[in-house]
Amino acid sequence: MCVYNRPFDDQSQPRIMLETRVFIMLLPMISKGRFDLINSFALEYENSKNPNIENMLKISDLLGYSTDYISCDEGILDRSLEFEKYGLIGMDAVHIACAEKADFFITCDDNLIKKLKRIDNIRVAFYNVIDFVSREVFKT
Repeated sequence: MCVYNRPFDDQSQPRIMLETRVFIMLLPMISKGRFDLINSFALEYENSKNPNIENMLKISDLLGYSTDYISCDEGILDRSLEFEKYGLIGMDAVHIACAEKADFFITCDDNLIKKLKRIDNIRVAFYNVIDFVSREVFKT
C-alpha cells in the first residue's frame, strides 16, 4: 500500500519524489499489459482505513486496473502466521502471504525489505519500486 500512497507523500523529499515518478511510470505498462497488477483483500482492507477519502478513492481506482484478485483463505492466514515468527507485523505478513501468489512484491518500505531478506523460504521476488524498474523493466 505504501507504493500506492507515494504520490500523496511529501514530494519535496528526493527519494519520495523518485519513487512516485517510478510508480507513475509503471502505470502505463500495467494498463498496456506488460505487467499485471494483482489486488488483494489485504490491499482493499488497508486502503479502506485511509483517513483521506480522496486518496482512498484514487487508490481504489488504481486497484481497478488489477487483472487478478487474491481472496482471504486459510492458507494465506496460516502463511502470514509463519511470517510473524520472522518478525513481520500484522498486515505486512498478510501482504507477503498474498504476494506469494504473484511473481513480484513491490514496496517502498526499507524495514520490510530488510526483514524479508532474513526469510529463507519466501516464495516471491521482492523489490523496492526503484529496484524493480532497474531489474525487471530495464533488464537486458
